[in-house]
Amino acid sequence: MERNFGLDRVLEPKGSLPVTSWKLDNSRQLRPKEVRVNLKRIAFERENFMQLCSVCDYDEDLLKERIMKIVNERGKLHNPYTESSALFMGTIDEAGRDFDLGGLKPGDETVCLTPLAGQPVYIEKIDNVDIYYGQITCTGYAICFETAKLMPVPDLDDRKEVHFIRALEEEGSFYGISEELRQRDVRRVMIIGSNMAEAIFYSQMVRGSHPDVKVSFVIDSEYFSGITMHDLRTIFGSLVDNIYFVDLSEPVEAVKTIMEGEGEGYFDAVINLENIKGCESVASLMSRDNGLVCYTSLNSRYRHGLLIVDCLGKEVMNYSVDGYSKHAYDFALKLVNDAEEPLSRLDMFYSGKKKTPYKAIRDAFNKERTQTAARQIDGFIYKSKVTAEMIEEVLNVAQYDCNVIIQGETGVGKEKVCNLIHQNSPRRGKPCIKINCATIQESLAESEFFGYEKGSFTGAQASGKEGYFELANNGTLFLDEIGSLSLVMQSKLLRVLQENTYYRVGGVTPKHVNVRVVCANNIPLRKLVEEGKFREDLYYRLNICLINVMPLRMRKDDISCLADAFISNYSKKYGITKSFSKDAYKQLEEYHWPGNVRELENTVHRLYIAEKSQIIDGYSVDMLINQSVFESAVIDIKKEFGSEEFMDFNLIMDEQEKKLIEYALKKKKTTRKAADFLGLPQTTLARKKLKHNL
Repeated sequence: MERNFGLDRVLEPKGSLPVTSWKLDNSRQLRPKEVRVNLKRIAFERENFMQLCSVCDYDEDLLKERIMKIVNERGKLHNPYTESSALFMGTIDEAGRDFDLGGLKPGDETVCLTPLAGQPVYIEKIDNVDIYYGQITCTGYAICFETAKLMPVPDLDDRKEVHFIRALEEEGSFYGISEELRQRDVRRVMIIGSNMAEAIFYSQMVRGSHPDVKVSFVIDSEYFSGITMHDLRTIFGSLVDNIYFVDLSEPVEAVKTIMEGEGEGYFDAVINLENIKGCESVASLMSRDNGLVCYTSLNSRYRHGLLIVDCLGKEVMNYSVDGYSKHAYDFALKLVNDAEEPLSRLDMFYSGKKKTPYKAIRDAFNKERTQTAARQIDGFIYKSKVTAEMIEEVLNVAQYDCNVIIQGETGVGKEKVCNLIHQNSPRRGKPCIKINCATIQESLAESEFFGYEKGSFTGAQASGKEGYFELANNGTLFLDEIGSLSLVMQSKLLRVLQENTYYRVGGVTPKHVNVRVVCANNIPLRKLVEEGKFREDLYYRLNICLINVMPLRMRKDDISCLADAFISNYSKKYGITKSFSKDAYKQLEEYHWPGNVRELENTVHRLYIAEKSQIIDGYSVDMLINQSVFESAVIDIKKEFGSEEFMDFNLIMDEQEKKLIEYALKKKKTTRKAADFLGLPQTTLARKKLKHNL
C-alpha cells in the first residue's frame, strides 16, 4: 500500500484500519507522511453530539469530561456507541518531510474534511461547548495522513466559521441533492426537519437550484414546544413559504394537516432530515408519483421509506446520502454566504436576544435519542431514565477487567447486558462464551467446564475435548443461572478463579487460563448464600461489580420503544408493515409483565400474527394480554354448576360478583380505578372486596 492512511498508528486491534480500530497512537512525533495540526474548532456529527449530550444530561462540564475520556481511551474522536465522528479546523503546525501540503504551509489555517474517527487526536483542554451547533473550541492537535483532505479556511468571522464547518458536515449531500433537483422540473419542495441550521441550509440550497420554487418546512410539534410559529417565520424569512407543526408519529393526521394548508396536492421533491418514526411515511405520502424523496443520512428512515413507497404503489426515486464530493467545500461556502441573513437571525435567537430554546432543544435531542437508542448502544433498546443509569454503570464497569454479577428477574435482558459489557471491554475482539448452567447435568459439569483428555472415560471423544474455560481463554465467559451449580462444582470454579489454572478431566498437565467471568442469576446470589445454596467465598470472588437490571414494570418508559423495535423486526421478517396505536401503547404500559422483555417480545409476535389490520389497537392488546383474566371473569355455569340438581341464583350471582371484582382489580390495580371501571362508588367496591376476601 503506497499511500499512508495511518496503518502504523493502529494500536489495537492490530491489522485493522484506523477508522475501524479501537485505539490509535496519538503521540506528537510525526512520521514522514504526516502533518500535525493545532486544533481550534471541532464540529460533531449530529447524532454523535446528541448521544453525548443526552448521556451527560446536557451538563457542559460532564460533556467536556466525556469527550476527553473518549479521546484519552481511543486516541481519536470516535463515539463507540453511535459509530460517528467529527470534522475540525485548526492551524498547520508541522509537516513530515514527505508530506505534500498542496499549497498550504505551516501557520496556515485549515479545515479537514476527513473525519477524526480515522485520525489520531489529542485534546489538552476544551474551552467552550456550543450546545446549539454541536461544536467545541479546544486546544490540542490532530495528526493527519496524506490521504486526509485539507483545505484552507476562507476569510470568515467566527460566526461564519461555525456555520461553514457545520455545512461541511453534510459533505456531498448538499451538492448531490442540488444536482438531482437541477435535473428535474421542480416547483414545490417539502423539507422535514428539526435542526434549524440544517433546514436553513437545505432551504437555501433549494432556492439556489430553483429560485421560483415553493418551499414548505415541516417540523415535529413535540420537538420545539418552546418555539412559536412567529419565531420560525422571523428566522426563516422568505426562505420558506409555509411552515407546519405536526405530530410525525401520526403520519396520516400530519399529512391531512399539510394537505389542508397547501391545497395544491403533492410535492415534486421531499427532503427528509429526520430519524423520527413516521417521518418516512409523511415523506412517502406527500411525494407525487415519479417524485423525488431525499434522505440526508442512512439513519433517516431510508429503508423504511423504500418499503412504504412499494406499499403505496408509487414510482418514486429515493435518493440517499452522498459521501465526500470534490464540490462540497465550494458549495458549503456559497451556502453560508447566501444564507447569511437567516443564519444571523438564528444566531441572535440562540444568543438570548429572543426567548432561548435551550430546554426545547434539549427535549428534542432526548426525543430523537430515544428513537435511535437501539442502534446507539450496541443493540440495547431503552428509553427510561432507570435503564439509562444502568447502562452508564455497565459501560463504566466494562472498561475494568473484573468479574461481574448481573442480577435480575427472568427475561429482563441479562444476556444483552453481558453483550454490552463484552463489546465495550478490552476483550471485545476475543470470544464471549455463553453458558446456561441450569442445562448442564451435574455428572457432566466438570468435563463441560474444564474439558477432558482422550480416553478419560467411557464415551469420551477419541481426540479429547476443550472445556468452556479453554474456549473462552482471553475472552469472556458468561455463566447464566450460576446459582444452579452444585456446591462441589462451585468449589472447583472458585479454584480456577483464584489460581487461573485447572486440569482437564483425566489430565495431569495444568492449563493456564485468562478469562473474565460475568455471571447472572434470577434469584439474588446473596439470598442463596444466606440459604446455604451458594458458597460465600465464591460469591465474594465474583462480586467485584454488581449490576441490577430492573424488571420491565419498574421501567415502563422502555415498553413503547421495545414494542416498536419488535414490531418493526417482525414487519421486516414477514414483509407486512404493522404498528401500534396510541391506546395500544397505553395497554402495553399498564400490564405488569411478569415475564419482562422476553414476554413482551413474545406478546408482540403473537399480536403481529393475530391482528389482520396494519394498526394494532388497544382492544386487541387488552384481549391478548388479559386473556386468562377474561376467561376467569365469567362463570361457566355448565361447568361449575351443571352437576347440581338445582341452581342457587343468589350463589351464582355472588360468585359472579366476586369474579368481576377480582378481574377489575387485576386489570386496574387500585380500588379507585377498579371502581370507576365497574361504575361503582369506591366505598362500595372496597366493601365488596372485603366481603369476598380479595
